[in-house]
Amino acid sequence: MAETARMANAAGKTGTPGEPRLVIAIDGPAAAGKGTLARRIAAHYDLQYLDTGALYRAVGLAMLRAGLDTDDEQAAAEVARKLDVSLLQDPELRSIEAGDAASKVARHKAVRAALLDFQRDFARQAPRGAVLDGRDIGTVVLPGADVKLFITASPEVRARRRWLELGGERADTPYEEVLRVVKERDARDASRAEAPMKPAEDAHLLDTSELDIDAAFQAALRIIDARIDARRNSDA
Repeated sequence: MAETARMANAAGKTGTPGEPRLVIAIDGPAAAGKGTLARRIAAHYDLQYLDTGALYRAVGLAMLRAGLDTDDEQAAAEVARKLDVSLLQDPELRSIEAGDAASKVARHKAVRAALLDFQRDFARQAPRGAVLDGRDIGTVVLPGADVKLFITASPEVRARRRWLELGGERADTPYEEVLRVVKERDARDASRAEAPMKPAEDAHLLDTSELDIDAAFQAALRIIDARIDARRNSDA
């Protein structure tokens, strides 16, 4: 899966040469805006970016296409170990079905173990640093990250965002069904025994329910810049 690192590269030119490496962990539930924010943050600071949720979506999608049971931990772990990285470019990865399957396979300890080293290696090998987004980045994958953000929004707001992403009134799936799936996934992700979704103790909470993407981005930059300034001052 080393090719994933190359495909996940972010382009940006605002970083300052000579700055210490910067690793940013971004967590939160589905459709909170963390992926969009993570990509913009990575570009702004000239960091590499990895959408870790895409890894789990790819495992789930591969299992669905192969007719495998997503509750079968051994089968899911085998798919994760042999993951075809070309699936990370598959448009079906953003479907409700792929997201639901991702949430199910992510419960399995063996699947998380198969993908954990890859995620950590990605962050460690990025020359300037990296931005990773997911559900357990700040708590499990990168507990020592320089900055941790937990991006959230109300279930209703997130369901509407996902519904509009699917086409809104033209979507095959009604809003009510999207909301039901969002709430189910929230409960499953937060209650799973292995790496449940929750804010790290030192994470900054950012609620985007009433924020557009630009306002959320500026709020995130203020948090990150404050951490960078504090680090510079402590090194002075």
